[in-house]
Amino acid sequence: MTAPALYPLRFEPILRRLIWGGRRLGTVLGKSLGPAADYAESWEISDYRDAVSIVNNGPLAGTSLRTLVAERPAELLGPRLASLEQFPLLVKFIDACEVLSVQVHPDDEQGRRLSGDRGKTEAWVVMAVEPGGVIYAGLERGVSRSDFEAAVAAGTVPPLLHRIEPGPGDCILIESGTVHAIGAGVLLAEIQQTSDATYRVDDWGRVGPDGQPRPLHLKEALEVIDFDLGPVDPITPTIETHPWGQRERLARSAYFEFERFTLHDKTTLGRDQGCTILLGLEGRSIVEHQGSGYPLDHGASMLVPAAVGRVVIAPEGASTVLSCVIP
Repeated sequence: MTAPALYPLRFEPILRRLIWGGRRLGTVLGKSLGPAADYAESWEISDYRDAVSIVNNGPLAGTSLRTLVAERPAELLGPRLASLEQFPLLVKFIDACEVLSVQVHPDDEQGRRLSGDRGKTEAWVVMAVEPGGVIYAGLERGVSRSDFEAAVAAGTVPPLLHRIEPGPGDCILIESGTVHAIGAGVLLAEIQQTSDATYRVDDWGRVGPDGQPRPLHLKEALEVIDFDLGPVDPITPTIETHPWGQRERLARSAYFEFERFTLHDKTTLGRDQGCTILLGLEGRSIVEHQGSGYPLDHGASMLVPAAVGRVVIAPEGASTVLSCVIP
């Protein structure tokens, strides 16, 4: 039996409850939540360990992303990435009802050595911020390893962190080695390497569900923190204006490249030799492919396989879409 041709794919969200989560994944982004008040993350596209995304639209509904990578890598990822055994990016929406721990991620070599995992470079696009919401990204200029170790011992890490008061639309690149924390009240989209290697250095005096402090990973963190990096601020985008709307070039790393499209008329997105990830940031758009329309709503995600190539996207009214490709 011939396998169905690939088409723009949507996946069933994988919802994760954590002590700092809230309800906005449902109330703002439209995810179907249970009654609990601690829904922290919606993993939209994932091939990480036992958290594997399942297609929920079209003829391939019920097929896992891992199966597509294993059986149809060139069609899904493109010929250049066809040798990969795992989808290389993990796509999330995050609702920080409470502040996250102060943490740092390793690079690929450090991750393999310390955790048996890949490294983790990530980028955030802020979708909403409650009054007083902040993000901590990097250390203040001049903070040394000895300064940081002394602050850890004294329980005074927060004053050493670079504090940002973000606004909706801000994009922040968190490279491996960057000390960071998402503050309470921030709702954002995140695209990262497929990894969960995280070293916690401070948890604001909080205890876990068992009433005990959550474990810290100070030895590993001190090994991977880049003390030369300094403060990290939101990216200043490069903006192009077109008859159909606006294109902004945002985060760029060795692992992903982001662009944001503000649409008031249809245009073409994607690439011919690789896959494209689309996230609905505002409004609703329709992705057109071979006579069919694939809705991309606010708070939704889509993977456009390499075999599909470039697609036409038509906004219903005004919409904003984040597009991510693998360099």
